[in-house]
Parts: sequence; structure tokens; C-alpha cells
Amino acid sequence: MINTSYTIAGVTFKNPVVMASGTFGFGKEYGAYYDLNRLGGISGKGLTLHPKEGNSGLRVYETPSGMLNSVGLENPGVAAFLQEECPRWEALDLARIVNLGGNTLQDYIEGARLIEEDAIARRRSGRPAVDMVELNISCPNVKAGGMAYGIKTEVAREVVREIRSVTTLPLIIKLSPNAEDLVSMAEMCETEGADALSLVNTFSAMKIDIYKRSSVFNNLYAGLSGPAIKPIALRMVHQVCRSVDIPVMGMGGISSAEDIIEFIMAGAAVIQVGTYNFINIRAGIDLVGGVERFMRDQGIQSLDEIRGIL
Repeated sequence: MINTSYTIAGVTFKNPVVMASGTFGFGKEYGAYYDLNRLGGISGKGLTLHPKEGNSGLRVYETPSGMLNSVGLENPGVAAFLQEECPRWEALDLARIVNLGGNTLQDYIEGARLIEEDAIARRRSGRPAVDMVELNISCPNVKAGGMAYGIKTEVAREVVREIRSVTTLPLIIKLSPNAEDLVSMAEMCETEGADALSLVNTFSAMKIDIYKRSSVFNNLYAGLSGPAIKPIALRMVHQVCRSVDIPVMGMGGISSAEDIIEFIMAGAAVIQVGTYNFINIRAGIDLVGGVERFMRDQGIQSLDEIRGIL
């Protein structure tokens, strides 16, 4: 019997395949195509304290081996998620991760408090629906001219420290590849009490319409994801895994079981799948099966045998 499981801060992932935030909604739509309980976990659509309509204009643009997105964190807000989505999440047998963003420190704090209060109440009633919080620090700090919290280590430190102080749920920090010093950022998160890290988020990128003589996006820049970023993401995950002792969720351009094995060999505890969900609607279950076949073919009994061998 092969073993694909991994436990992070008391939360068990039955296999390393986790659906990345922003590419899977809250799972409902994909659940019509395969059994979500075959997955290791879901990181839900990014939430903010208050509902957001997202960005105007074009939101997605296909690129060679990838895509640009400027969705702008369209979401129903934390309270609506807790009321409308959590009852359905209660029935899922996988790791359930809430992704939380914010444009001000107070937004982050209030959002985390609402999630914490709901989690405590559901635990008491025996109906837990959230296992972990994934903190998205790639959001723009509106009080600091729009620079993302995740760019400078000392700016990010305040957010990580404050959220750690208001939640008892296992805390994952999602890191931006655009950080000035990604390794220092990762080490800071560990020092401030993060239970795990996830990386990388999208790369800041651009597309110009040469006939209109303007960016195709109203916000000028957008986030690049997909297979094009995988070699860079893999290198960054490897570097961070070597610098911290907490588990790392690797992501960036994963579109095959072989890609997953590469991230595991680089040191990742589990991985997250994003853009590939738009290419293959059955990506999750196909990747789980692919990892299992690879292990059987290679005579690997546990992913621990190959994790971090590089």
C-alpha cells in the first residue's frame, strides 16, 4: 500500500494535491465532474472582509504556456462565505483552507477574527468546516501607496504577527515571488509563528495592445501563472525549503504528475494546482491518479522517500 499523506500542524492531507485559491472557487462547480474527497485539500477563493466586485475591464489574457489574470479578488466577503459555503464544506473529507486577503491591516485582523469565532463555534457543535487559514500577503496596502504587503519583509512582519495573535487555526503564509528577498520573508514568517508557507503566487507581468497603444488591463499589470513560470517557481520553492523548518506548499505551473514529483523532490510537503484547472476540468483527480501510478511504477512506498532529495 503506497502512502501519499502528509500532516501539517495536525491537519492531514491524504495526498499532496491541493487546489489553489482563485482557480477552484469553493469547489462546488468542480464537484459536478469528480469526487472532491479524492483531493488532498482545497484552498478556497480568496476572501476579504467586505465583498469585492473585482477589477473592471478584461480580466484574463492567454499567454504562451500561461495566462495573465487581473480578477481583483472578486469575492462574497468573509461573512457570506461563513454563512453560505461553510455548511457545504462541513461534509468534505479533505483539508479545508480559507484564503484571506486585505487592503489594510485592520481588514486582515477583522477577517481573521470572524473566521476564528466561527471555527470555535463549529468545533463546539462538532461541525468543523475550516482547518487552516492561508494568509495572502500579495494584496496592495492602500495606506502605503498600493505596494503589496508581501514585498518588504518588515512590512509583512506586522501582518503575520497580528494574524498569528488572533487565530488558533494553523496559519499558512502565501508568499509572493515579487518579494525583495523571498528567503528572508520565509524565515521571518517562521519566526513569527507561521505553521507553513505556500509559494509562489503569480508574477507581476504585462501585456500591451500595440494597436490600441495601451495595456490590455485597466490596472496596467496582471499576475502571470501557468507552465511558463514552473522552472522559476521550482527554484524558489527549493531555496525556501532549504532555509526553513516549517512545511512548504509548492505551486507554480504544475500541470502533470511529473511536475508534482519535481516539487516534492525539491522539498515541498504538498503542492497546489492553479491554472491547470482551467485547462483540464478534471485536473485534480487526474493528478492524484498520476502520482499514484508514478509511485507504483517506481516502487515508491511513501513520498517521504523522495521528499527533499535535491
